[in-house]
Amino acid sequence: MLLRTKNEHEIASSEITPQETYRSYQQTRRSLLAGVGAVAAAAVLPRRAHAMTKLNVKASSYTVPDRDTTPEAKAQSYNNFYEFGEDKSDPAHNAGKMHIRPWTVKVEGLVSKPQVLNIDDLLAYRPLEQRIYRFRCVEAWSMVIPWDGYPLAELIKFIDPLPSAKFVQFISKQDSSVMELPEGIEFPYSEGLRMDEAMNPLTLLTFGSYGEVLANQQGAPIRVIVPWKYGFKSAKSIVRIKFTDKMPSTTWNDMAPDEYGFYSNVNPSVDHPRWSQAHERLLNANTLFPKVVPTLMFNGYGDQVAGLYAGMDLRRNF
Repeated sequence: MLLRTKNEHEIASSEITPQETYRSYQQTRRSLLAGVGAVAAAAVLPRRAHAMTKLNVKASSYTVPDRDTTPEAKAQSYNNFYEFGEDKSDPAHNAGKMHIRPWTVKVEGLVSKPQVLNIDDLLAYRPLEQRIYRFRCVEAWSMVIPWDGYPLAELIKFIDPLPSAKFVQFISKQDSSVMELPEGIEFPYSEGLRMDEAMNPLTLLTFGSYGEVLANQQGAPIRVIVPWKYGFKSAKSIVRIKFTDKMPSTTWNDMAPDEYGFYSNVNPSVDHPRWSQAHERLLNANTLFPKVVPTLMFNGYGDQVAGLYAGMDLRRNF
């Protein structure tokens, strides 16, 4: 069990506060401020989860000074989560069926402490901080989202991988009773990182966004955020973490290795076979025509991560 002394002002992770009245007010307010686009987005917010709670988070130095933060309604209504539908609006409508309590994460593979961890112990293991990150999708759209969590490295240190562990694999939940799994995609969803990528301070074990528990469609109750990589690398709704000495199988890389590389670093000079990656649609406002901006190498995090790939051919190892 993960243990941490609890701050007297900290809200217990198991404390659930209904917010139907608050959400109704927020929907009305957003519709008045942002027009028809916001009305459509806010309409799906009651499907965020079966119950909701605020998170006790502290501010961090991680921010995005050159772009506005994406409105919460848009971030929760425009998602990729194929287990709940292939259209961007499907997850917000369908993911509310997924139960996020109770929830456990199995840790296995090349570790000295294989175990099953309870989500509430994970949530209370370290103080949560809010980091505002660029979030870039391989489909050439992007958002700016305040994510709430702590560095994945903190959990990895506790788990104590063996020296032979070189990669970390993340397995997402698979539940055909609430998910409509599309044909042609192998489930459960799998993603992976090299160990040094997983240990990088930017890689965030994530439990919330905008100061609240993760919306189901955002990958509740636990996911990772790897901000210098395309969004599909940031595994959602994790139920297993496996440490291995070999590069693990990952869903999209296995399906279409010519389109989705294992590393999948944001790179404007390496196009997807079906579209350019040189620019992106910035979905940070409720506007009819999103702003198009140049894509940044490593999504703007080159100073922190470029050294991980020194000497590698990033056109071949995409």
